[in-house]
Amino acid sequence: MTRGQPQTRRRALVTGGAIRLGRAIALGLADAGFDVAITYHRSGAAARTTVRDLRRRGVRAVALRADLRSAAAARGLVGDAARALGGLDALVNNAAGFARTPLATSAAGDWRALLAINLIAPLVCTQAAVARMGDGGHIVNVGDAWARTAPAGWSAYAASKAALEILTRVLAAELRPHGIAVNCVAPGPVLKPPGLAPARWRAITRGHATRPRDVVAAVVRFATCPPTTTGRVQTVTARRR
Repeated sequence: MTRGQPQTRRRALVTGGAIRLGRAIALGLADAGFDVAITYHRSGAAARTTVRDLRRRGVRAVALRADLRSAAAARGLVGDAARALGGLDALVNNAAGFARTPLATSAAGDWRALLAINLIAPLVCTQAAVARMGDGGHIVNVGDAWARTAPAGWSAYAASKAALEILTRVLAAELRPHGIAVNCVAPGPVLKPPGLAPARWRAITRGHATRPRDVVAAVVRFATCPPTTTGRVQTVTARRR
């Protein structure tokens, strides 16, 4: 892959790639030789900054606005990304909703909202991406190792991330004949969500947050792996010394 030959560069779409971990993933893919499309919903200013930083690395970059709770919007943005980049080689399903759903107070609508962005959007984006990949490509889902601990009060979020891991394995089997690898990176807690109390964050991380660069490295590996490396879920957690 040569920077001076844009037609030979790989092309990736990172949902939720404007901020936080998604931004780090987008920049990591650019460093690995990808042109990158990112999506955002409300973070327009951050998206413009991320695109600027991507372009400074000498890559083609574009930001696309979409509300991934809408299946039609999710499907459309993949087409927009493929047209902007001249094709699509990798999809990183990173965008996610994060909200408490205590049994006593949550409603069905709360569940539907989280499942729409955490599970249905990755499925729809994958459907649309596969149609543009032909024979060969990479799907990387971003799960959550913390969700496996069955955290009280976070039922919808935990269930959506558990389902994403199962979806990864099922789609890997289905897409193996097409040379499309489907894998999942499941990090431990990485960056404190806005609005979460510092004391709660310390309790979740036990004082050791996962390093973003370790998550990025795992995503890049799965975005460039041989097609035989598929159906895997890699847990990435904090390194304690």
